[in-house]
Amino acid sequence: MSKLKSYLRQARKRRIRAKVRGTKDRPRLSVYRSLRQLTVQLIDDDAGKTILAASTKEAKAKLTKDGAKKLGALVAKKAKDAKITAVIFDRNAYKYHGRVQALADAAREGGLQF
Repeated sequence: MSKLKSYLRQARKRRIRAKVRGTKDRPRLSVYRSLRQLTVQLIDDDAGKTILAASTKEAKAKLTKDGAKKLGALVAKKAKDAKITAVIFDRNAYKYHGRVQALADAAREGGLQF
């Protein structure tokens, strides 16, 4: 990644994180997209702890839109088991389209409120 592109991405991430903060009642749903998998965490920023995490590897899915949908459904199921119904979505400087959007839509369909 070029220096300019990296700098712009970090600036976008800082801008988003300044507005987004998770609590115990409404944790932050943070998305990380690597070249091989998607990873999602529910984070309580007040305590500085990860409540739960899931990845496409755990969902036995490939890194596609369909895999992102499976991951979104898995996260929603895990959150319901942990008695979490509302979250704050942190797209983590990624554009809201493609796999990130598919994951968010599947989590909403699974019962999470953003």
